[in-house]
Amino acid sequence: MEIRYKSTRDDRECVTASQAILQGLAGNGGLFVPTAIPKLDIDVETLAGMSYQETAYAVMSRFLTDFTEQELKDCIRQAYDSKFDTDEIVPLVEADGAYYLELFHGATIAFKDMALSILPYLMTTAARKNRIKNDIVILTATSGDTGKAALAGFADVPGTKIIVFYPKHGVSPIQEKQMVTQKGANTFVVGIHGNFDQAQTGVKQIFSDRAFAEEMAKAGFQFSSANSINIGRLVPQIVYYVYAYARLYARGAIQKDEPINVVVPTGNFGNILAAYYAKHMGLPIAKLICASNENKVLYDFFATGIYDRNREFVLTSSPSMDILISSNLERLIYHIAGDDTAKNAALMRQLTEEGRYAITEEMRQRLSGFYGNYTGEQETAEVIRSLYEDTGYIIDTHTAVAAGVYRKYRRETGDENTKTIIASTASPFKFTRSVMNAIDGAYDSRTDFELVDELSRIGKVKVPNAIEEIRDARVLHDVVCEVDEMQSVVKGFFGIG
Repeated sequence: MEIRYKSTRDDRECVTASQAILQGLAGNGGLFVPTAIPKLDIDVETLAGMSYQETAYAVMSRFLTDFTEQELKDCIRQAYDSKFDTDEIVPLVEADGAYYLELFHGATIAFKDMALSILPYLMTTAARKNRIKNDIVILTATSGDTGKAALAGFADVPGTKIIVFYPKHGVSPIQEKQMVTQKGANTFVVGIHGNFDQAQTGVKQIFSDRAFAEEMAKAGFQFSSANSINIGRLVPQIVYYVYAYARLYARGAIQKDEPINVVVPTGNFGNILAAYYAKHMGLPIAKLICASNENKVLYDFFATGIYDRNREFVLTSSPSMDILISSNLERLIYHIAGDDTAKNAALMRQLTEEGRYAITEEMRQRLSGFYGNYTGEQETAEVIRSLYEDTGYIIDTHTAVAAGVYRKYRRETGDENTKTIIASTASPFKFTRSVMNAIDGAYDSRTDFELVDELSRIGKVKVPNAIEEIRDARVLHDVVCEVDEMQSVVKGFFGIG
C-alpha cells in the first residue's frame, strides 16, 4: 500500500514520503501526516527474533513507501552502527517496577540520536530521488538535545548545511558545550537572547517567508528541518517502541498481545506521538502517559481540553522540556478532529492569534488512551535520589519527570500490574550538576567535569565518549543574536544581502 503525506492544514497538499522529508514543514505552516497509518502485520514471535536494524526496516518500510528496499536498508545500515555503544541500540533496564528504555546510547547521548542518526541519509537519498540540485540547509531550533544530535548527524554530509538556534541561557552547560564545539565546515550554531519557543517561532517564520526562500534558491540553497516537525524524524521514533515490546516478549516479561503502558517525558510531543502511531499500527499499548515538568501546558490540556500557552515560562532542570508551544501536538489534534484540515487549521489560527484554543467534547473523548500529569522540580530531584538509593540506578532529570508521573499514575489508578516502559531520553551525564545535586547537595561545590567523574564512580558506568570529547574541546561557534535578528544571521552565513 502506498502511503502519501498531506498537510494538517490543507487537504490539497499531498506528497510522497521523500518529498515530505525534503520539505520538512508543509504549506501554511501545517505538518505532514500519513494518509493512513499502516498496520504492522508481523507477529510478535518474529519481531522478537529481529535485530534493531531489522525492526527498523519492518516499521519504516511501511511508512516510507517510495524508498526502495535497498535505499532504506542502506540508510538504516549507515545510521545504526558503531556510533551506538551497544549492539542492542536501545537496552531495557528493569528498575523499581518499570522498564527503562535507554534511548541515549548514540553519539550525543540523547534520544534525538535515534532519529537524527538516520535523517541525513534519508534526506540525501530523498534529494537524489527528487533530482534536487540545490544544497539543503537544515534550519533547526533546539531546547538542548536536537541541536547537537542534528549537528553530529549532518556534519560534513555533502550537499547539506546546518544552522542551529538555541536559547543562550536555557540549556545545560554540557548541552551548550556539545553544540559550540561542533566541528564541520557546514555547521553553524547561534545562541539567541530568548527561550526555545521564541527560537522555534523564529525558525517557522523563516520557513514561511516565500521571498527569502526565493533569494536562497537563487543562491543555490533550499531549507529543510531536522526538528521533530519533519516526518523523517517521527517515523524512526516509532521503531523503538515496537522493538521494546518485542524485547519484553523475548524475555518472557509479557505474553503475546499483552498490553503495556508507555511513559514519555514530553515537551514538543514528538516522542509520545511516535508511540501513538505505534499503537495505531497495532502495538498493544494500554495507556500513553504524558509526563510534563513545571511548564505543564500539556498536563493542563489533557486535564481540561484547553491548550493555553499564555503563562509564565519556567526554566527547569529538565530544559529539553521547557516548551509552551508543543508543535507535534498539532498532528494529534488533526487526528482527533477526524482528519479534518479545516477544523485543525482554525484551532491553530486561534493559537497564533490568542495563544489558546479549546477542543470539543467529542475530541476529548478520543484522548481516552492518554493520561497526563507533571512532576515539579523538588519532586524530580526526589525521584532521582530515591531511585539511586533504592536500586543504584541513576537517571537524568527528564527521565525523572517521567518516573515521577508514573508514580502518580499508579497511585491514582491503582494500575500496578500493567508492564510499563519509561522512555529514558537522556544520559544522566548530560545533566550532571542537576543529577548529582539531587543525590547529595554537597556535590554542588565541584566543577562540571569533577561531577562527571563522580557520577561515573557512584553509578558504576563508564563516562560516555560524547562527554570525554568535549572536556578540552575548543569553542568554534560564538555567535549570539536577538530573536528578531535570526533571519539576518542566516543571510550573513550565506552572503545574501
